[in-house]
Parts: sequence; structure tokens; C-alpha cells
Amino acid sequence: MKIKKEEKKFTHAEVYAVALDVLEQLLPFCVRAEICGSVRRGKPFPKDLELLIIPKPYTTGAVESGIALVVNRWVKVKGELVYGKTRYTQRLLPSGIKLDLFICTDETNWGYLYALRTGSADFNKKVLFSGLKSRGFKCKDGYVFRDGEKLEVREEINLFRMAGVLYKEPSERNL
Repeated sequence: MKIKKEEKKFTHAEVYAVALDVLEQLLPFCVRAEICGSVRRGKPFPKDLELLIIPKPYTTGAVESGIALVVNRWVKVKGELVYGKTRYTQRLLPSGIKLDLFICTDETNWGYLYALRTGSADFNKKVLFSGLKSRGFKCKDGYVFRDGEKLEVREEINLFRMAGVLYKEPSERNL
């Protein structure tokens, strides 16, 4: 008989407090950084912490700078941190909370990634992506396209408009 290891459950308040601390550490090295996922949607027991950032230039390796000075202090679960290449890394924070750190390359696709990473996955699929598809949009590699042209989605509200959907607060996206 296999015994399943119980993971510690964290309350929204606990994860949110850790999120604010992590943001405080990252913000000096970012153009923009926000809380996403189930914490942003107000779930009572988030399974992890998701952040979306646009980092300022940084270096890794023998001489680290920028966000690498912060992120590489945390235990790497997956995803190396390499400037210009990394889109995702998962780290284990000292509190025991898993951090999913999503990296946006520029502000032109921030709105798309912010909505995507806020979720919920069901809301995105049933509401946003179905609306986008019905209006001739395609989503690929973190960007939105129409007729082969890459479009700017600087804010979340822009994605809702493109999908022909009224904006929903994150707490209303838990399907």
C-alpha cells in the first residue's frame, strides 16, 4: 500500500502575505510584476503562488545581477533562469510554498499573459479563448494573432474586448 505524502495547505492570507514579500524583493529588478493565479482569484486555499513579471535586464552564471540575485536564492524545482530565454521557472520558497514565476518579454503581450496566468483554466477555455476563436483570433507562443499579424494586448481588458466578452473580476473567473 502506497502512502500519499500530505502537502501542507496554506490559506489565501498566508500565500498572499508571502506574495507581497516576494514582490517586494523582485520589484526593484522588474519593469512590472503582479500576482496571478488562484491567489489573484481569491481562492481560499491556493496550491501555489503565481507571479507574472517583466524583468529588467539581468545576468546569470558567475556574475549574477537583477532578478537572478533574488530568484536563484530559492530552490529550483524546474526551469533555468536565462535572460531573454526563460519564460517560466518554478521555485520552492522558504515558507514551503511553490512559486510559479512566469516571465513576459515586453509590455505588448502583458494583457494576454496576465489574463492567461490568472485563469481559471476553465474560464479561459470556455469564455476567453472561445470568444477569441469565434472572432478569428489565434493564440500562440504567448501572443494573439489575427490573419497572421501579431497584435498588441497591453492590458487584460483589451483581451476581453477582443474576445467580445464583458470584463470579469478575477474572483468571478472561478468556473
